[in-house]
Amino acid sequence: MSTQKPLWTPSPEQVRASAVTAFMERANASFGLALDGFDALHAWSVTDREKFWSLVWDFCGLIGDKGNEILADGDLMPGASFFPGARLNFAENLLWKTGKGDAIVFRGEDKVERRMSWDALRALVSRLQQAFLAEGIKPGDRIAAMMPNMPETVACMLAATSIGATWSSCSPDFGEQGVLDRFGQIEPSLFVAVDGYWYNGKQQKTGQKAAAVMAQLRARRCIVVDYLGEANAVASAIDGGVTLDGFIELHDPKELIFKRMPFNHPLYILFSSGTTGIPKCIVHGAGGTLIQHAKEQRLHAGIRENDRFFYFTTCGWMMWNWLVSGLAAGATLLLYDGSPFYPDGNAIFDFADAEKMTYFGTSAKFIDAVNKSGLRPIDTHDLSAVRVISSTGSPLSPEGFNFVYDGIKRDVHLASISGGTDIVSCFVLGVPVKPVWSGEIQGPGLGMAVDVWDDDGKPVRQQKGELVCTGAFPSMPIGFWNDPDGSKYHGAYFERFDNVWCHGDFAEWTSHDGMIIHGRSDATLNPGGVRIGTAEIYNQVEQLDEIVEAICIGQDWDDDVRVVLFVRLAEGVVLDEELEKKIRTRIRTGASPRHIPARIVAVGDIPRTKSGKITELAVRDIVHGRAVKNKEALANPEALELFKDLPQLQK
Repeated sequence: MSTQKPLWTPSPEQVRASAVTAFMERANASFGLALDGFDALHAWSVTDREKFWSLVWDFCGLIGDKGNEILADGDLMPGASFFPGARLNFAENLLWKTGKGDAIVFRGEDKVERRMSWDALRALVSRLQQAFLAEGIKPGDRIAAMMPNMPETVACMLAATSIGATWSSCSPDFGEQGVLDRFGQIEPSLFVAVDGYWYNGKQQKTGQKAAAVMAQLRARRCIVVDYLGEANAVASAIDGGVTLDGFIELHDPKELIFKRMPFNHPLYILFSSGTTGIPKCIVHGAGGTLIQHAKEQRLHAGIRENDRFFYFTTCGWMMWNWLVSGLAAGATLLLYDGSPFYPDGNAIFDFADAEKMTYFGTSAKFIDAVNKSGLRPIDTHDLSAVRVISSTGSPLSPEGFNFVYDGIKRDVHLASISGGTDIVSCFVLGVPVKPVWSGEIQGPGLGMAVDVWDDDGKPVRQQKGELVCTGAFPSMPIGFWNDPDGSKYHGAYFERFDNVWCHGDFAEWTSHDGMIIHGRSDATLNPGGVRIGTAEIYNQVEQLDEIVEAICIGQDWDDDVRVVLFVRLAEGVVLDEELEKKIRTRIRTGASPRHIPARIVAVGDIPRTKSGKITELAVRDIVHGRAVKNKEALANPEALELFKDLPQLQK
């Protein structure tokens, strides 16, 4: 899957100046080691986890009391406890910086642009903190938000976590039931909602939805944030409604108070996609989230103070939680809300150019869409400040890798990353001191004992298998909400292999010690008993100009499974025999004869989750006549109707 030459290799100067090198030198000096590169550093990080995570705390300058013990019951998973005596506050670690410089720069699709200094952010957090306390909010209470990716969302989260409350958020494009399926489970004390947002050139008003959700949640207050200028009207129509300005008007900014809590105090509640049932409520601890993000952002991503840090995300995706942690490094957050393709695919590149973005985070689907649109930002935008382009959400194809270097920027560290909501972080990600090879994620995260196992639980190299982690790590969930005996949590990750985290990704180590993710293992195809990753098919099909995107499932047929490929065609294209032959030939030569679909069907749309991921399992259920349990989790549930009772699949 890789080219003979790397797409990018860090210069000796870049290696010497990297935080990875500085961290390795600190480890050598502190512990009398002789580590001589990333692979040696990683091996040490998973065999001596106590020294490694203790050094991460010190190197990243975490604020708090570290305690005397670093890891208790480290051989148990679940059951291990990192920093059991530590006390810290998440918000305190993100708000150490002061001054008039930018803490947040916000740009909306409607061209609104706002800047918030560190002093202004701290002032707003102070006023919110006082208002939350006056409302009786105490540690462990939940504050839930249906909000766009805007500065007020960040401030509300920081105020909540500063007093030990637990934060949960979703994006305002969720339907009423989708919001209730999530927040209804966790019973928030306060509900934060926006009056509306912009998407694809249109105002989307959310007042009625906020009122309907609030009526079911029975929270004490609904705090309405103004975006469309209708917050007063929305708040007045909600029982318990108040505008954000009204909520904080009695409180002047003053010195912030940070309540330090135990390392595993509940920080965030995140939700699984919910496409196979009501979403799981995944509870993440403050210390584990903080130290894992600090490690990933400082060492792997190379985030430095005063960097301009961007990730295209909504508040319903874990990448929002990952992004806001950039404040802990003293970086400026660049927030964007709206469609990245309105009015065209230049919107985000315009933002990058204007704000001298240093870290450009996006999705594989976005990179592919820019490529297919014919845009070449390398020729139209000044991206000289960009050091890192990061991609996640789905596997980035080799063509996507190549396009980044050909069409966006040649001298850039392309960091494909993969992890999940389950760990609010990454298992494999960028390594700034190693080359980038086409189609490959560079390596495992430091401190993460990542491996690939076959069905018998044996490690395999350059073969496909299950992505596992064989040692405990700090950002494992502290549990699921309403799972008192831990059985749901255990069943989700530890049932397949005892005392080993099985993530549910179908993966493969490469000859460069990098990794290829072939898709979710629960969506893996098994024709003739041979396991095939769906990403291997997408990587071939989506190179064709005639194909906008594709989705692939296994259909139970004649006591076996046959591969069915659905394609969304470019405008004016017809799926005829010639195109079908072209698709099959491409798959045969680019993947293997076993990957060739038995049926190819053209569809007008492909269902996806709110975070933009295609929903193979939901399509598989529809094709097999099974009900999709939670259509509210989908951004376009109406697309499922296109897959019902298709005559092409009845023969």
